[in-house]
Amino acid sequence: MNIIVTKEAAAEPRVPMLPQNIEKLTKKGAKITIEAGLGSSIGISDAEYKKAGASIEKNRKKLLNSGDIILRLRKPDIKEIALLKKGSIQVSYLDPFNDPKLLKALASRGVSAVCMEMIPRSTRAQKMDSLSSQASLAGYTAVLLAADNLNKIFPMMMTPAGTLQPSKVFIIGTGVAGLQAIATARRLGAKVDAFDTRPIAKNDALSLGAKFVEIDLGETGQTEQGYAKALTEEQLKKQREALKQYCSHADIVITTAQVFGRKAPVIVTKEMVAAMKPGSVIVDLAIETGGNVEGAVLGKTVEKNGVKIIGMANMPARVAMHASQMYSNNLTNFIDEFWDKEKKRFELKLDDDIIKSCLLTHNGKIIHPRFAQQTKTKEK
Repeated sequence: MNIIVTKEAAAEPRVPMLPQNIEKLTKKGAKITIEAGLGSSIGISDAEYKKAGASIEKNRKKLLNSGDIILRLRKPDIKEIALLKKGSIQVSYLDPFNDPKLLKALASRGVSAVCMEMIPRSTRAQKMDSLSSQASLAGYTAVLLAADNLNKIFPMMMTPAGTLQPSKVFIIGTGVAGLQAIATARRLGAKVDAFDTRPIAKNDALSLGAKFVEIDLGETGQTEQGYAKALTEEQLKKQREALKQYCSHADIVITTAQVFGRKAPVIVTKEMVAAMKPGSVIVDLAIETGGNVEGAVLGKTVEKNGVKIIGMANMPARVAMHASQMYSNNLTNFIDEFWDKEKKRFELKLDDDIIKSCLLTHNGKIIHPRFAQQTKTKEK
């Protein structure tokens, strides 16, 4: 069984597999071939991969033709699907909610497509959950980016020239990214308020030193994936009115609210931005799924009434080495979980709960019920 690891596009500095993980897998009996230059974006040479036990292949077409398992970070280019071996296993992000054509192409080629976004948020699968590992780094980098754009320091500072009050940071959404943002802002000395529609999130925010903002929105909750459930328009209106005052007092607002598989809800309106102090900063971590902030622009920093709104994409890539390390561990843990030690090969166990959740195509069909129906609907 030949496991191949392909190089990401130039715009993506993260790497799907690091030498230390290659070494772990080769010791289990795996044969691994990587594309030449795989780790160049983070300063890892081909020689280091070779030392870890990998073979190096310069010809991408030949590499793709040879793979029984293909490990990537980003979804594959649809034009390359025809190069994959029939019956091979593709493991990566797949963007299944927005790219049904890719799923159809993978199914038509007879590829078994494992979607990293669909790894369940269960205790057993936690070590494979790349959405959580990358979201944590996004929360960290969001605070640093906000601090770099703020015209104040974070901590209280008492000096002979006077006392400087701590900056006020308001975190909206206390999932994995939000909690890391709270922890990072607190480490830097800021005063932190936090809000989430999920009542279960309160204790986590409090444990990290934030003040939890409570708004009575009626019935709320979370999905099986651990995301907040979508609110009604009436609930959203009530929420915005209550959050407006917190935004107006904040030096930094970081939004992280996403609904799994759907467009992110607009939480911070133009009116809320207008109520903020000139010099304040907003970081919209949901910008890649539509954004939480009105006026935020994907890939840009814009200024409205003196308030900077940051909508930068791919925040984990700002710490590409550690992001690569975490994703590489996620992939390795996934392979290891289903590795047959006696046969020295990966076994795709179709009756396993984890595989059921993340396997989208198999034996020439889109087998995941959610996406099989979605594809049929879009074709009509």
